[in-house]
Amino acid sequence: MHDPLIPYDLVGDELAQARSTGHDVAAISLRYEALRPDDVRELEALYAELTELAPPVDQGYREPSDLEGILATLPPEPDGERTLLPRSPGELHDRILGGWLGRIAGCNLGKPVEWGPHWTSDHLRDYLERANAYPLRDYIPVLDPMPPGFDLRENWPFTTRGNIHGSARDDDIDYAILGLHLIERHGPSLRTEDVAAAWLTYLPYLQVYTAERAAYRNLLQGIPPAQAASVRNPYREWIGALIRGDIFGWVNPGKPRAAAVLSIPDASLSHVANGIYGEMWAAALVAAAFVAPDARTAVVTSMHHIPPRSRLAGSIRDVVEMHGAGLTWEDALEEIEARYGHYGWVHSIGNACLIVAGLLWGSGDYAATVGLTVQGGWDTDSNGATAGSVAGVLAGASALPRHFVDPLEDRTRSALFGFDGSRISDLAARTTRLALDGMGG
Repeated sequence: MHDPLIPYDLVGDELAQARSTGHDVAAISLRYEALRPDDVRELEALYAELTELAPPVDQGYREPSDLEGILATLPPEPDGERTLLPRSPGELHDRILGGWLGRIAGCNLGKPVEWGPHWTSDHLRDYLERANAYPLRDYIPVLDPMPPGFDLRENWPFTTRGNIHGSARDDDIDYAILGLHLIERHGPSLRTEDVAAAWLTYLPYLQVYTAERAAYRNLLQGIPPAQAASVRNPYREWIGALIRGDIFGWVNPGKPRAAAVLSIPDASLSHVANGIYGEMWAAALVAAAFVAPDARTAVVTSMHHIPPRSRLAGSIRDVVEMHGAGLTWEDALEEIEARYGHYGWVHSIGNACLIVAGLLWGSGDYAATVGLTVQGGWDTDSNGATAGSVAGVLAGASALPRHFVDPLEDRTRSALFGFDGSRISDLAARTTRLALDGMGG
């Protein structure tokens, strides 16, 4: 289950991370596969070897993790981008509310099938066709009886079609709420230390996962926030930071560079390199959506605000080129799985590709965008949330499909202390005040 507290998971996932960055770990992998899961001494010895690997052969990437290094890689902002202005206050609020609603609905859409090894894109299509729900354009229906070989996640009684009465709790929503709280308190002066203090104050340990759990554990053991992402954390380039980026875009409408830069202290607590860039990209993408005429323009704009020689930037360019070449969504999905499936189902790179594909082939239609994104598989709730946020900003709350919005009943559960039962409209109103006051950056 990818738990950094379990040595067998820790080593297996560190091996996957090493492969993804170009290390040859074939010999260590064979030794790992021969070990029992409870052989802690040998597992720890293997992990120590992995942490001492020499740098991989240079593959032409430039992927710094420190703030100064990241900023040095970014190209100048495109002409005119720094002068883009937000919409009128009323329209701005409608688009911010659209982002919140779009994110929360997209998250709930993907929750019952959030298990990449089981709910592959082919398996999802098989199920949806049996349910007469392909292509996906509404919450996932429940088949009764459930056919053999199909297992919805345990949250299905309150995340499936006809069963949603208010939003379910999810970390993809928790982090947006916590990010709002952090910006209200710290504004553009937000530091990684502030994020760390908020996690320890508001987030229960068992409600954080993979990279966030590793960083949380490090904080509890006295490791400084600046180092928490790098110690016993094989998940440091996974999707956990990407899912935290939207709030920085919502408070910086039309200012993708400011959104991307403001997100770095948050991402750096738990992630490095492409993990950080994932959050920067999501923040820039959401900010760009406020002034972009369409999803493709928002995606292309967002690419100017992450290191251009990173693996993440290259993968996003690939998907944009697939769309420009006229591939069908099905053909693009096949290409994405072939090129980026080796990263694993919770990595930032492959999932960013699915989000881009959903936005491009969704063509501005909210239901099509989140439906295609979730149909792609992998981290379905996180991907549905991010794609839904961007599509929600592009459309505005007033234009979102009622069959997605009405079941949310303007409220969301949350594991954050003091924030359970938050009103979505209140979250959007608070976000709008920050955006109008220029508090985001």
